[in-house]
Amino acid sequence: MSRPISCVALAAVLALSSACTNKKSTNPLANVGSKQPDKVLFDKAMDAMKHNRFDVARMTLQTLINTYPDSEFIARAKLAEGDSWYAEGGTASLAQAEQEYRDFETFFPNMPEAAEAQLKIANIQYQQMEKSDRDYTHAKRAEDEYRNLIMQYPDNPKLVKEGKLRLLEVQEVLADREFAIGKFYFLRQSYPASIARLKSLVEKYPLYSHADEALYLLGQNYEGEIARLRSRPACNAQNQPVGCVGENAKANMIEAWNKEAAAAYSQIITRYPLMDRGDDAKKRLAALHQPIPRPTKAAVAQNRAEEDSRREANTLDRLMGVVKKGPDVAQAARVGEPTLVDPTPVAASGVVTAAARAAIGGASGEHGVSIEKVNGSGTLGPSDPAPRSDAPAPPPADPFARLNTAPDPNELKPATDANELKPGPPDPNELKPSSDAQGAAVPPTQVNEIQAGPAPASGNTVASSDSSSTPATDQDISSSKKKKKTGLKKVISF
Repeated sequence: MSRPISCVALAAVLALSSACTNKKSTNPLANVGSKQPDKVLFDKAMDAMKHNRFDVARMTLQTLINTYPDSEFIARAKLAEGDSWYAEGGTASLAQAEQEYRDFETFFPNMPEAAEAQLKIANIQYQQMEKSDRDYTHAKRAEDEYRNLIMQYPDNPKLVKEGKLRLLEVQEVLADREFAIGKFYFLRQSYPASIARLKSLVEKYPLYSHADEALYLLGQNYEGEIARLRSRPACNAQNQPVGCVGENAKANMIEAWNKEAAAAYSQIITRYPLMDRGDDAKKRLAALHQPIPRPTKAAVAQNRAEEDSRREANTLDRLMGVVKKGPDVAQAARVGEPTLVDPTPVAASGVVTAAARAAIGGASGEHGVSIEKVNGSGTLGPSDPAPRSDAPAPPPADPFARLNTAPDPNELKPATDANELKPGPPDPNELKPSSDAQGAAVPPTQVNEIQAGPAPASGNTVASSDSSSTPATDQDISSSKKKKKTGLKKVISF
């Protein structure tokens, strides 16, 4: 009786174990209907980054890269690895992120994400940028990286536009640094060094918010050189004190520096007519007895757009600017094209050389060198004695000796024959002016000339003259000026 019961119990246990063994697996990586394993790893890494678990995200991405080297997520995983370092922040993490982005550009240069990697490399330098009076290493590197983005990836207009706006802010900081250095040299009357800095500044960064101040200070440098030169004693034959300058050289240098100062003041009026130093530039031109130019309407419109694009820092921004590490870029222009290629910088030695060249240029005739010929051929013969310094000077050449020589057979002679003086037949191809009935000359009709007539009915009319070259009126300038900002006061008067 007990034997059949035990058999039934054993059969039940075997059936139950068989049922457990044949259960379908629920492993998502082994299930055919589940997601691909590389996609699962990538999603896990993105979820970890979303919750700021950057270490877990990088380990998961490294597992994906090492386990599935042929996966379609390899490029995105490499970029995401750089993003994890970038999002973590800190000096060391940003340096590692920059290296990851550069590796991405090296291995995947043709992917659309390469431009994004280059933008983030530039942004890393932008985030570490300091104020203009401190270390400018990151600012200079940011300028180079944004330029690389704009020139290497012109087919990505969205990122290029963002890069240009950031580049304008970086160049505002670099220009402010150059202006501070130029002002430093000016206050110490190191005029050549200040001129070199300021000339390089206005050529390299024309969209600088204080470009008019830089040009005005440049003109003040030249006037300082004039004042210093006038205070130096003049050289003469009887008295030659130390540091004296000849009258001719002094006049030439003063004239050259007057022109340079007038050019700097004139550029304020013609390029930056709405900025603060316009009225001061006109006064200095009048004091230098130089003509005062008038800006064009196009220049007024361009300068108005630049000034309107600048942001005014509020009280909170000014208070935060005292404690924060980064510079204040509110005054940076947000229109116009940033400088992508640096012009040739001006050196202080070049300024001194130009002044010396101007001084010598007017007095070159006083120190001319003449060459005296020894004989007719200009060289000494084998039997000719060596010239002596005490030998009498040779007699001057006879200016009429040529009249006593035989006529040159190749000399051109005027026609003396009566037949030669008669005019030949008219040239049929000769251009002749047309004339009207009264004989007055009439200019020929231009094929492409716009003829005067009634204006067309439509609103699209073609102007006969370029409005960009039309001089602006005083009303155009005064109506476009904004509230004056505090600028550089007149440091020295001449």
